[in-house]
Amino acid sequence: MKSHRQPGRRPKKYSQAARLHDLIRILEMRYGATVAELVEECEVTRRTIYRDLQALMDAGYPLVSERQADGQVAYRFVAGYSKIPPLTLSLDELMTLYLCRGQLEFLQGTPFADDLESIFARLRSLLPPRSVAHLERIAEASAPRFQGFKDYSSQRQILIDLRQALLKQQRCRIDYRPAQRSAQPYLIDPYTLLFYNNALYVGAYAHNRKDIRLFAIDRIEGVGLEPQRFEVPGDYHPGRLTGTAFGLIDDGPGYELELEFAAQIAHLIRERIWHPHQQIDEHRDGSLTLRFCASGDKEILSWLYSYLPHVRVIRPESLRHQFVEGLQAALATQLHDEGKL
Repeated sequence: MKSHRQPGRRPKKYSQAARLHDLIRILEMRYGATVAELVEECEVTRRTIYRDLQALMDAGYPLVSERQADGQVAYRFVAGYSKIPPLTLSLDELMTLYLCRGQLEFLQGTPFADDLESIFARLRSLLPPRSVAHLERIAEASAPRFQGFKDYSSQRQILIDLRQALLKQQRCRIDYRPAQRSAQPYLIDPYTLLFYNNALYVGAYAHNRKDIRLFAIDRIEGVGLEPQRFEVPGDYHPGRLTGTAFGLIDDGPGYELELEFAAQIAHLIRERIWHPHQQIDEHRDGSLTLRFCASGDKEILSWLYSYLPHVRVIRPESLRHQFVEGLQAALATQLHDEGKL
């Protein structure tokens, strides 16, 4: 029986390596190609094409998808990727990477941890075993210990969906549960992923609030990806999410703080920059006064309490009252507990 295959066309069955080579060639030559076009070119099933496209993404190729006017999805490489020279890193740069990895242990159980492991697996394959062992010893020695962090392992799929929405600028719906309240639905355009104090947050435009909002990842109970794409406004900057906040939560206009730290811990304050516009006045007894403008009572008070009993709030008066009330409440609780013993 004669084959009806056209002359010059390859058989339908050939290795995945050969198919991937063809896919790369096709996508490099064109601005984009649909699954239907790739099926025709490679003479395989749609399922095989989807599997091969996923294999390219898993191998690190910068593959993106865009919905066309006719509704079909076209796949293409990020413009100019083939002209990017091979990445080479010095030993100093590798050490920096390993140090950074050591600070991201709280990502265990998330897809980001898998990505990091994949990156470092490639690095290990290119380095002598002795160099790898030395770099890992350095990172291990510098990793923080005994610090509280959130467990995101149960939200793995939520993070996978949010990562896709961030990368592809894809609108999504989330079920968000604020502290001590029931979950609420939000339609959002995710702009930014933030890491702060061993926790993850997504900054997004919330359509039902008509403003940008900050959402704690551990309070997101579900994510649904929408087909609509969005554009990030040209004037957007992540700083808009936190405003004048001392930490992460912007809960109102900033105010002038004046704080006095005793000589016993003044060096701890002096050694760090707490605000880009801070002012420090040194005193003869070794104490100092720190001034800056910020907002976020809860985060400021939490920071001040960590320096007890060597800190004094001078102004604003409202913060000083909250500071004293917190101390009195803590003391009352402690005395009550002591009375039970």
